[in-house]
Amino acid sequence: MILPHLVSHLRPETFPANARQALADPVLTGALRRATDLFAERRGGAIAAVPDWEELRTRAAAIKAATLSRLDHYLEQFVARSEAVGTIVHWARDGAEACAIVRTIALQHDAKRLVKSKSMATEEIELNAALAQDGAEPVETDLGEWIIQLAGETPSHIIVPAIHKTKEAIGELFVAKLGIAPSSEPAVLAAHARQRLRAHFAAADLGISGVNFGVAETGTILILENEGNARMTTTLPKVHVAVMGIEKVIPRFADLEVFLKLLPRSGTGQHLTTYQSLLTGPDPAGQGPRELHIVLLDNGRSRIVGDELMRETLACIRCGACLNACPVYQSIGGHAYGSVYPGPIGAILTPQLAGLHAGGTLPFASSLCGACKDVCPVKIDIPSLLLELRRRAVLGEQGQPPTRGGFGERMAWRVWAWFTRGPRRFRFAMWMARVGEKVPFLQKLAGPVRAWHSSRELPKLAKRSFRSTWRGGAS
Repeated sequence: MILPHLVSHLRPETFPANARQALADPVLTGALRRATDLFAERRGGAIAAVPDWEELRTRAAAIKAATLSRLDHYLEQFVARSEAVGTIVHWARDGAEACAIVRTIALQHDAKRLVKSKSMATEEIELNAALAQDGAEPVETDLGEWIIQLAGETPSHIIVPAIHKTKEAIGELFVAKLGIAPSSEPAVLAAHARQRLRAHFAAADLGISGVNFGVAETGTILILENEGNARMTTTLPKVHVAVMGIEKVIPRFADLEVFLKLLPRSGTGQHLTTYQSLLTGPDPAGQGPRELHIVLLDNGRSRIVGDELMRETLACIRCGACLNACPVYQSIGGHAYGSVYPGPIGAILTPQLAGLHAGGTLPFASSLCGACKDVCPVKIDIPSLLLELRRRAVLGEQGQPPTRGGFGERMAWRVWAWFTRGPRRFRFAMWMARVGEKVPFLQKLAGPVRAWHSSRELPKLAKRSFRSTWRGGAS
């Protein structure tokens, strides 16, 4: 059974309201905390066993930087090598064009039974909804993706789509949608999922997947997974369509050694994923797909490549480590971001893909603690990119008005700047602050102070200022 594709009603434009709603859900916050703590613990153990971890991160960052600086060259090489081994390559300028390409392939083969393995790129372009228009919505075969498809939801995490759901909630969902006997035992629920999904694999006409890495040197694509569903999706149907963001290309086959050590450890705390599928063209023996199509997706990526300050964003290898380390994500989950890419990486990627008019609030959804930068396997300086996007959101860009910072906020900063330009002004400001501290209702007048005070205590000023203590001598 497949539910009609439902795009989440939450949008990045309404992030503040989304976040408040998520914070009020104790079941959600509890599930998130348990899952992210577990991933952090596993990651710590996995990287402790790698003596050259920091060297690997440095090498990966260098490979990505070099590739992105010559992305056109490596994409042309990848296409040439892929086509030389029989792969059919398509270029898609945006999501609509990518969806149209996949729909055309499905219609040409009269494919009505589609299976799909986990893919963030296809979630980004809402491919399922596009294919549903032709009555051929794919069945998600990753367990987490299948769960949220049954629930009519979108992914809440890059690696673990159903991270926000408890086993009890999944059991209730299976009872309602699949008609099984009530149960919350993971083994029982997984067995029911396996039974139903195997029937879909056996009957599928067309399989759809994402791509973790595309190797320019050989025209090979690599897909990483733990359940075996991607392998069946890419081998059992007669036609395989892989949707690949153009930033996924790497120069050499040997580069995979670096990334295969980094991604599983960073993402799930594994030394290596259970399955690594390397596909170079269709199967000449006829035992696999007769056709392999690769759809190279731009959808705003070339614009990011051309922005030297923000290009680093596209180095992301979609491990999800920054989400697990982020205190904001741990508190509100992925749906609040209103984007398929949540957490710190989503806070920098979504505003660039969707525009600051849509995602301009997301760069402000960070404490700038730097945990995301510390755990990133390719050393993306996410805090610096967040600050740059905040600057652009406040100032506006390319003829667009500012998305943050109204008249009141600008005036507040101007007043603050005036008071800090001289010692007398500053002393007067501190005197007023002490008066305000003794009159509690004043703390509730100004919006920013009121928002801060609603969930935490305002910092207490010292009884004596540093200047007065210095003049009177330290006690």
